[in-house]
Amino acid sequence: MGSLDGRVAIVTGAGSVGSGVGNGRAIAVLLARQGARLGLIDSQAEPAAETARLVEREGGAAVVHLADVGDATGCHDAVDAVTGAFGGLHILVNNVGITGARGTAVDVDPDGWDEVMRVNVKSIMLMAKFAVPEITASGGGAIVNIASIAGLRGGHPSLAYPTSKGAVVNMTRAMASHHAGAAIRVNCVAPGLIHTPRVEARGGGEVREARRLAAPLKTEGTAWDVAEAVLYLVSDASRWITGQILTVDAGLLSTSGAVGAH
Repeated sequence: MGSLDGRVAIVTGAGSVGSGVGNGRAIAVLLARQGARLGLIDSQAEPAAETARLVEREGGAAVVHLADVGDATGCHDAVDAVTGAFGGLHILVNNVGITGARGTAVDVDPDGWDEVMRVNVKSIMLMAKFAVPEITASGGGAIVNIASIAGLRGGHPSLAYPTSKGAVVNMTRAMASHHAGAAIRVNCVAPGLIHTPRVEARGGGEVREARRLAAPLKTEGTAWDVAEAVLYLVSDASRWITGQILTVDAGLLSTSGAVGAH
């Protein structure tokens, strides 16, 4: 895919639950392996610090910044901290997301609905608001937004989560058009039923096995599969790709009958 030497990347949601490897942590490690310097943004200090330790173990450089990316000041300060540390910005990976408020339109809590939209959707807009000028000043680069196949299909038991991820999908397409003139490519990764520490905390072996068997490949996906897709989309190997939604789901989207989200 080519080296990321000399490039600076921000990964939001860069920590993970416990000592495991979630999407943000895997993405940061793979980008570091290719030479990128990392700005690790998270709301929790220790998970982000552990990711930084893993990045440094790979020989990479990282700066940790604690922020609520659903807040404009937090996003401004995060971008400012990373560009101040490394002198520029080339890559933004918007990885923050929550399942949030459960329920249909009839019974979902309106305040819970607003929180899902703030974290899953507004955070992407805010990070881009402050990152795009810096990426433009650095000569262009790439943005990857993490959505979910829940934003591309029906069958989810709640309304807020798939609605927010559907918004991420179309936000990606709009952003790709808006910023192409600045040589910024914007793409989206939509994971399926991958196994992460957060999923592990929600269910036992039976749930994990059911998720593995739900998709045609009958193999378990992990955060590393998501990270490989992100690495491709920020690398020069995808230099002619923008506005695309890459599903990482073992073929689940092509079938019907399985319910759930990553």
